[in-house]
Amino acid sequence: MSGRDLMQLEEGEIECPEFDLRMTFESGQTFHWTECDGGYTGCIGERGVFLQQEGGILRYRGIDQESLRHYLAFDHDLEAIRHTCSAHPASLEASLACRGLRIMRQPHWECIASFILSPMKQVAHIRQMSLSLRHAYGRKLDNTSVPGFPEPAVLASTSEEELRLCALGFRAKGLLATARLIAEGTFDPEALVKMNTDEAREALCSLPGIGRKVANCILLFSYGRLEAVPVDVWIGRILSSFRSPRSKKLTPVELERYGEKLLGPYAGYIQQYLFHQARTGNLKISHGIQKSLGSTPKRATTTIGRIASPPPHLSTVS
Repeated sequence: MSGRDLMQLEEGEIECPEFDLRMTFESGQTFHWTECDGGYTGCIGERGVFLQQEGGILRYRGIDQESLRHYLAFDHDLEAIRHTCSAHPASLEASLACRGLRIMRQPHWECIASFILSPMKQVAHIRQMSLSLRHAYGRKLDNTSVPGFPEPAVLASTSEEELRLCALGFRAKGLLATARLIAEGTFDPEALVKMNTDEAREALCSLPGIGRKVANCILLFSYGRLEAVPVDVWIGRILSSFRSPRSKKLTPVELERYGEKLLGPYAGYIQQYLFHQARTGNLKISHGIQKSLGSTPKRATTTIGRIASPPPHLSTVS
């Protein structure tokens, strides 16, 4: 392939009639994309990428169209996903408010490592840790100021003390141990692709620094298991608020099963809509319920039903 053909492959524009770049990147599923020149700069694997959206057109540089469509999950039928929650008013309102938000397919190791960093941290803090690791140990790439995520072997060669210099705190221990297991071939992230969801979750939970909630995040945001429901403080409070105050308290695992049943076959998508609405202050969560799950999430007291106006190219209600 000539250089000219390669350039044509890696720069262009595609139609994206139901996609919101900003909402997708800022919904708490990815942590390194950085605003730049009216768009976002970042990495897809080991490729530096620039993306810019204008209405229903997405301009891209640094990646081929097929890989970009796969990463941004343009094959997901969002109208069909919304239809599955149409009988549940709160979920339907959240799905309409989040028109264009897509569950991405992130590289397996990057997603595993990123969510090992997530316990007891807000999105902004996870982002800081991710970028610190990239700048300290990642490879510089063309087309972006954001380095690639460091490979397992690179992190495996460090020490816990060195990783703590990236502000990882106690998470450094789990990240280092998991990187070493992958680097030495004891654990293969690709093997999970052929497992069913329960098997893959069990395999992930065998890794240091990964519990059930983190495992479900990884399954949802990297392995395409759209039924997975990560139950953290946010989702625990949201799901509990749908139940009678007189109902018995549920454990996180019981809430996960309740969420899977209530939210349907695309429960992972629906919970992401609810999570995004709660995190941005557009969903009311009843207080005093399920206190054992953690402290009250910030900005969780505004009114459900305040649906933000979608961009013009998303204005047709399905």
